[in-house]
Amino acid sequence: MASFVWEGKTKAGEVRNGVMDAKDADEVNQKLKAQGIVPSKVARKAIVIRLPKLPGIGGVSSKDLVVFTRQFSTMIDAGLPLVQCLEILSTQAENMALKKVLASVKEQVEAGSTFADALKKHPKVFDELYVNLVAAGEVGGILDTILQRLAIYIEKNMKLKKKVKGAMVYPICIVLVAILVLGVLLYYVIPVFKKMFEDFGARAAIPATTQNLIDLSDWMIHNWWLVLIVVVGVPTGVHYFKKWPKGRYLWDKGILKLPLFGPLLRKVAVAKFTRTMGTMVSSGVPILDAMDIVAKSAGNRVVEEAIYFTREKISEGKTMAEPLGETGVFPGMVIQMIAVGESTGALDQMLSKIADFYDEEVDVAVDALTSLMEPFMLVLLGGMVGYFLIAMYLPIFNLASVVQG
Repeated sequence: MASFVWEGKTKAGEVRNGVMDAKDADEVNQKLKAQGIVPSKVARKAIVIRLPKLPGIGGVSSKDLVVFTRQFSTMIDAGLPLVQCLEILSTQAENMALKKVLASVKEQVEAGSTFADALKKHPKVFDELYVNLVAAGEVGGILDTILQRLAIYIEKNMKLKKKVKGAMVYPICIVLVAILVLGVLLYYVIPVFKKMFEDFGARAAIPATTQNLIDLSDWMIHNWWLVLIVVVGVPTGVHYFKKWPKGRYLWDKGILKLPLFGPLLRKVAVAKFTRTMGTMVSSGVPILDAMDIVAKSAGNRVVEEAIYFTREKISEGKTMAEPLGETGVFPGMVIQMIAVGESTGALDQMLSKIADFYDEEVDVAVDALTSLMEPFMLVLLGGMVGYFLIAMYLPIFNLASVVQG
């Protein structure tokens, strides 16, 4: 399987583009035609080596984007011309990457391009969601309102990511510390005790627990290269496994089934889907276009396929709730609320309510997970160190009798 970049037109003449995983270009063409898209360009996606970004130089952060969006919205609402707004914001931008992008956008707008088309030339800064909402705002004459919604959406998305990272960082740090402590004890501390026991001639009096640790230490010292291969090889193997489309699907499916983190990540996926979908629907973006953008930004291959399945059924004339329920990915309450929103004509409001509810659910889940993981990790780390100390100091109590003998 490989990734292919494609471009084509729908039956209505609308230009579409994206990335698709397939065996070859012919398979991409067949899939696009099945979706009612006539492909005009299909090419294998180039492999890009990304260098580390320096703050304020290599990229634009979400915080920088929020500040720009809010300031831009305020200026548009105050009646300033579009080009003048871009001129002011590009001049005062502290982030060099953002300054360069805004200057380029300003030049393209002055040359006759629409604001949305100018933003589309910079996909690393302005994603499809941003560009499509701006385009809807330009068409509807409500660009300032759309920008305000975008700023709110990005801020809430940032908070959601921060919550998830906060829940993940603590256990990962504890596990890394435990591995480091274990390595130091096995490689440096236990050999000292081993030599001391040998000097006293107490090897015969060493308990089985202590002997097992000494044997493990000897193995690690003589096979350190194998330990290094495992430490480096496992993360590398997982990385490339996730690069494989089928592997990424299996990984994402397994993540959602984890005992503690699975329910949390499912709630995060629901909150992100409903927040993004609600923002786009309320801004006037066609539902099929919105579903396509939401699927690409899902961040989980299982959720992505569920959204694409729903999009296909909607294009066949079905409602959103029914196919969403068939996927089994989204909770029943979400399906029922979406069905009510569709029947009452207030889908965007209902999606926003669901997103607010699941934002709070994520807060509760993160707090519960943290409170549960803290004592567990402390007991694990303390128990491991305690086991080592007992195993090493237990033979010392026998040294007196060995010396007397």
